[in-house]
Amino acid sequence: MNYIGISAGFHDAALSVVDAAGNIIFAGHSERYSKQKHDKNLCMGIVEDALSYIDGDYEVHYYEKPYLKSLRQLRAGEKVSLRNIFAKNIIGPDVMKALGNKTIHTHSHHMSHAAAGFQTSPFNNATVVIIDAIGEFDTITIWDASYDKSGKAKYKKLYSKKYPDSIGLFYSAMTKRVGLRPLDEEYILMGMAAYGKPIHYSQMQAELLQSVSELNFTQNLHIGVSDDFIPGANEMDVAASAQVLVEELIQSVMQKAMVLGNSKNLVYGGGVALNCLANRKLVDYFDNIWIMPNPGDAGNSLGAAAIGFGKKVNWTDAYLGYNIPGTYPVDAILAELTTNSIVGVANGRAEFGPRALGTRSLLADPRGPLIKDKVNDIKRRQQFRPFAPVILEELADQYFDMSGGSSDNRYMQFIATCKYPDLFPAIAHADGTSRVQTVPKDGSGIRQLLEAWYVETGCPMLLNTSLNIRGEPMVNDRKDADRFEKMYNVKVIS
Repeated sequence: MNYIGISAGFHDAALSVVDAAGNIIFAGHSERYSKQKHDKNLCMGIVEDALSYIDGDYEVHYYEKPYLKSLRQLRAGEKVSLRNIFAKNIIGPDVMKALGNKTIHTHSHHMSHAAAGFQTSPFNNATVVIIDAIGEFDTITIWDASYDKSGKAKYKKLYSKKYPDSIGLFYSAMTKRVGLRPLDEEYILMGMAAYGKPIHYSQMQAELLQSVSELNFTQNLHIGVSDDFIPGANEMDVAASAQVLVEELIQSVMQKAMVLGNSKNLVYGGGVALNCLANRKLVDYFDNIWIMPNPGDAGNSLGAAAIGFGKKVNWTDAYLGYNIPGTYPVDAILAELTTNSIVGVANGRAEFGPRALGTRSLLADPRGPLIKDKVNDIKRRQQFRPFAPVILEELADQYFDMSGGSSDNRYMQFIATCKYPDLFPAIAHADGTSRVQTVPKDGSGIRQLLEAWYVETGCPMLLNTSLNIRGEPMVNDRKDADRFEKMYNVKVIS
């Protein structure tokens, strides 16, 4: 039996498949097939691609319980369609037909997050913390997770916070307050924080929170805050204040988890787990940490499939999506880098999750003062935003202070202080930090490229950012790569 997991109907639809042996044989994002950023629906392209990997029968599992979500929406005064209390109607008739009109097994939103994290983790037991905007009713949950003698995953909920008290909704409200798009550009708010001062922290806390320790808010932030909230404030200062407050709130949750949980292994999930700046403080509470590389709602497709499978899932890497066949073109990439300092790569299976990890990446020489502006011009994005470095894991400590997370940071989930920001200005933020991607000795294409680049230049790292046309999802197939090449006059090698 294979297990298809689906996340769809709200934002960032995704589909994952776990086979009978617990291998993740496919996991991808619908937006990369439909070309509609944050596409909430499954398109036929991703369904057909996923089905091509399946040999044998399968079950279909859905990432939340629609009737409970509809009940919460009803209580919140939102309009509710009776059709949407059934997962099959949210998935849609065309996709249901392609899936053989199978019975849809539904699972709670936060349970899907917990399973996506714990069952892909290296741990046999863990304290699981989920923090997001909102599931059906839950906004924060803490779990004990373990496997029984037969290897079946077992979960016990220890704590939950209910809507409308929500750390995720708070951060989205602040994202909207500074003129960015909520549920999309929270990562930009995090980047803006380095340019401001948290001078509005006390006012923000006083006006929006009854209790930091109990995580009680004074108002429902689902629709944001009023336009005159902290009137006249500098947007960078609002961002800095919001970041300080969200870190304090996350620490409050972790303190509860440390007391309530029975394990010093932390599995952390939900969209808030993408805040890599806040993640640097997790080591103060737990000995070992696992954040599944796609901890938001799209990753719940894998969580739903994992619940169906029931046991530990074999996580090896995040290269689980659409395949552009061929050997990783190390020599061609290296030649382009040494000639033009910048190159796109679209090869192999696409990354599952929001981070480009070397198979759908725009790579550049990180040295010198000019490359940051050059890449920002190509990406058509704010000049203040830095880029991430990808580096040989065994040399990371020579260039970055990795004590805030782990020397194994292959999925860019923690920030580290750059020791030589003047030498590598393109990958060092205003606060001196970098969102480092370390690459172990795994034989991967990006590993082979870094080794060759190091031999050629003496530099063990490259600038790495996502290969995408502005306003569109990451490049998925060769046709997308050709469009990128033509639009930006940057060679994309497959």
